[in-house]
Amino acid sequence: MKKFMISNFSRIIPMTALAATFGFYSCGDDDPTPPIPEPNIVEVAAANASFTTLVTAVQTAGLVTTLSGTGPFTVFAPTNEAFGRFLTDNNLTANQLLAADNLDDILTYHVLAGEVPASVVTAGKKTTVATTPFYVSVAPNNDIWINGNSKIIQTDVNASNGVIHVLDYVITAPTQNIAEIAVAASTAAAPQFTQLVAALTRANLVSAFTGGFDDNFTVFAPTDAAFADLYVALGVSGINEVDLETLTAVLQYHVVPARAFSQDLRQGASLPTLLTGSNLTVDLANLQINDSGLVPTALNIHGTNGVIHAIDKVLLPG
Repeated sequence: MKKFMISNFSRIIPMTALAATFGFYSCGDDDPTPPIPEPNIVEVAAANASFTTLVTAVQTAGLVTTLSGTGPFTVFAPTNEAFGRFLTDNNLTANQLLAADNLDDILTYHVLAGEVPASVVTAGKKTTVATTPFYVSVAPNNDIWINGNSKIIQTDVNASNGVIHVLDYVITAPTQNIAEIAVAASTAAAPQFTQLVAALTRANLVSAFTGGFDDNFTVFAPTDAAFADLYVALGVSGINEVDLETLTAVLQYHVVPARAFSQDLRQGASLPTLLTGSNLTVDLANLQINDSGLVPTALNIHGTNGVIHAIDKVLLPG
């Protein structure tokens, strides 16, 4: 993750505060010099060359007046590089992003009402100005992440109407639930989770994963190759030959009733599952859940009702 220097306002502000303390500077006469006003959030961002894309987006969305207002606000600000990676990953141009009907929603999803300095940031659900929540995770090394895919790389850039924390990626609100994500993946050009969807359908569990932000699940989702290995081990040709009661228990064993991004996991943690009395063990050192490997390229797949992590082996309760 790249780091960069914030503008020199951090050096100007202490001098401004000193001037305010004494009321005026001596300028060779008796006329007091008014204190230099501290810049607001938009002005701080505009003074920093790393935020040109963000500032242009704020101007295009008509949010300059709002973010220049009294607030206070906490803004999670993606850098130009963060926007670049986001555009590449989503096959978008900057012009397409700026022309998006939901540009104001994307931007206000990066804003919290109130001033939240890094010293009081806690893990969990946070309601944004866009009214849609995002989720903060504190990794074992104390790095702070949002929605599992965007890291805060600079904190506490102060402004007159709030504070800015700098991000290395654009955050977006999930629009699909876990069931919809799995089904979409199973019908994609390079399909995945086809067997998981078939198993959930056979066990009549699809509807359990169609909720919204009030639900919180973590699904450790076996890949199709993982199910193929299971079929060989069981001596069956497919999901329909697996005993239904056993299948239901196995599926429940893959679900934790909490929203746990990879950064929330801890070495040696025991995670309760939907299968009563059966827990999973986290082995971060080897990137495993029990004896199943986490797939590094398919972690933190975020849905409205939780998060999916792909694994390379079907988990069997003891």
